[in-house]
Amino acid sequence: MRKKAAETRLYRTEMNEKILNAGHREFNRFFALDANAYQPGAISAKHKELMGLVGSMVLRCNDCIFYHLDRSAAEGATREELHEAMHIALVIGGSIVIPHLRYAFEVLDELLPADKKPGKKKKSE
Repeated sequence: MRKKAAETRLYRTEMNEKILNAGHREFNRFFALDANAYQPGAISAKHKELMGLVGSMVLRCNDCIFYHLDRSAAEGATREELHEAMHIALVIGGSIVIPHLRYAFEVLDELLPADKKPGKKKKSE
């Protein structure tokens, strides 16, 4: 059974703190590089997160899929935008992406219930 969103966010935060406080400078450098890549520039943060979602699905990383779905929703992505991004991942990655598409739909239903509209959340991860 999959962890719920709040539990997944807490785990991610706690483990990231452990890694970043390990005293290995290269970990910190990579985390900074990764975080900076998703900052708004010529491409909006929302669209960068959607690209991250596509890459995560093609690479078949469920932790990454959760993170980019969560961040995309926080940046205001709609269910329709997320579905289109997932479709691109499916086209690029092929049928091997289908189990991860199932996972993404499960997460999406928790993050964006049908009666809830997307909104800005604080980036904490």
